[in-house]
Amino acid sequence: MTDIVKSPAVQALFDRAAGLDQTGGNARLKAILRDLLEALAVTIEKHDISESEFWAGLSFLQNGAQEFGLIAPGIGIEHFLDLHMDAKDAEAGVTGGTPRTIEGPLYVAGAPLVDGDLTRTNDVNLTDDPDDTETLTMSGTVTGPDGEPVGDAVLHVWHANSKGFYSHFDPTGAQSPFNNRRRIKLGSDGRYAFRSKMPRGYACPPGGATEQLMHALGRHGNRPAHVHFFLEAPGYRTLTTQINFGDDPHARDDFAFGTREGLLPVPERTGDGAHIAFDFRMQKARSADEQGFSQRPRAAA
Repeated sequence: MTDIVKSPAVQALFDRAAGLDQTGGNARLKAILRDLLEALAVTIEKHDISESEFWAGLSFLQNGAQEFGLIAPGIGIEHFLDLHMDAKDAEAGVTGGTPRTIEGPLYVAGAPLVDGDLTRTNDVNLTDDPDDTETLTMSGTVTGPDGEPVGDAVLHVWHANSKGFYSHFDPTGAQSPFNNRRRIKLGSDGRYAFRSKMPRGYACPPGGATEQLMHALGRHGNRPAHVHFFLEAPGYRTLTTQINFGDDPHARDDFAFGTREGLLPVPERTGDGAHIAFDFRMQKARSADEQGFSQRPRAAA
């Protein structure tokens, strides 16, 4: 096994490759790329990665580009970003609140904005299409760090249908564009309620890059039944989270590492329906940036 990464020649190579010897460009990008190059080189040396193995890996990444949004949570990187942000919060003395967790790749911007003020309406329905499954209802409150109701919040909700398919990404093409997707404008009391058709857990696309990788790692590619949320409100930090149904067989064995304590409610099932009571607690924003969404690329219908 070689030991050349720290040699002057290789160090100079990476400095030049990252543009450190040039005055132009983005200094932060240069520093990040420099560290990534050295980390990759260390891995190549440590495991004696052959030329064929390197190019096979690069080919996998090229062919699997359409599934990077699934591969990132599947290998734990998206969950690590949450842990990283949690650690930064802890260092800053920010504690409590609803846990953040992965967004996943299946949000679609522009879902219908509906009136969810419970003093005016009691029927917010997410589901447009027929679906032969139980009815799901959810309700609760949105409060701030001191228990105060968060007024004028917008709750983004999206989930799969009973076949495990999301509208806009449904391979059958059978769903309406915003089936099981809404943005709900809450009233001043911070209360919310909605109904929809029960989602089901699903597996990553058969034969796709994510499934191939999971099989190569000896892992499965299954997610439990779950519902995704964004929460935004003036003066509060935007929250990205989701709940996994606590009675699903994969509730604590989610291939995407979306499971977190505090996000595992068990539905109360009665007859052909199920109800989940769940309260959200938001954090005060410390800057204008915290009131917005990350710049992650997202689909738009």
